[in-house]
Amino acid sequence: MEKFPIINLEKLNGEERNSIMGQINDACENWGFFELVNHGIPHEFLDTVEKMTKEHYRKCMEERFKELVKSKGLDAVQAEVNDIDWESTFFLRHLPVSNIAEIPDLDDEYRKIMKEFAQKLEKLAEYLLELLCENLGLEKGYLKKAFYGSKGPTFGTKVSNYPPCPKPDLIKGLRAHTDAGGIILLFQDDKVSGLQLLKDDKWIDVPPMRHSIVINLGDQLEVITNGRYKSVLHRVIAQTDGTRMSLASFYNPGSDAVIYPAPSLVEKEAEEKNQVYPKFVFEDYMKLYTTVKFQPKEPRFEAMKAVEAKVTLGPIATA
Repeated sequence: MEKFPIINLEKLNGEERNSIMGQINDACENWGFFELVNHGIPHEFLDTVEKMTKEHYRKCMEERFKELVKSKGLDAVQAEVNDIDWESTFFLRHLPVSNIAEIPDLDDEYRKIMKEFAQKLEKLAEYLLELLCENLGLEKGYLKKAFYGSKGPTFGTKVSNYPPCPKPDLIKGLRAHTDAGGIILLFQDDKVSGLQLLKDDKWIDVPPMRHSIVINLGDQLEVITNGRYKSVLHRVIAQTDGTRMSLASFYNPGSDAVIYPAPSLVEKEAEEKNQVYPKFVFEDYMKLYTTVKFQPKEPRFEAMKAVEAKVTLGPIATA
């Protein structure tokens, strides 16, 4: 079986740069996922983020989740549940405007740490977009500009905990889906597993590794690369033991950004056969996505093609 791609980012600055760039490109083309080690975010800092996130869950969210499970009768289900996920979550918005100050129950120290966490992840996301530009032969800054819109990208973190589940064969931690946005950076529990991706019709575990950041590509990068890089179905399997922590940070286009395939990545043959991904406003895509998140992505792209004529393409805004 193929090995899940684990990429040592610090080797980018040495003699192995070409090899590492090749590994990143291969992961983007063939997996849609890879795992970063030596990514530049201090391990002690990540330990603090993990400790505080787990403490916050125990203190503020664990009891609420148990009550929710009881109220919905999920602890006694006998048949497969297809419309609920076994997860406890809240969402922090960082860009264009932060909502961290408004989230209830967060103590000041945790707010401060999560603000810093967001800054480090944003920087890493933009660095990775530059590496993708290089691999794709796009001009420097192309992807960041493509995401920019009039107010800059949207960026936020979904803080999730997946508590022990009595019936993991009947309830998913998170049902299979592709991510709608741009590039996703995940800091996950290194002791409790559960994240899987679909590759060659088989579900493959994304290995939990201490201090690593898992990267996956969203639907918008599939569109911009005209399918050279693809978003990939993934899910979370609930476990009977241990609570799995997951902090997924989504670096997405601005709501009014116009998304379309980079002209240099569209082959003449694809154009002739009309195999070119659609052009649309990101906000319109998101409106559709929220209603059909757990359904296949291809009909979403087709639906966007139907409204494509309405989108007028202005020049890409500069950051």
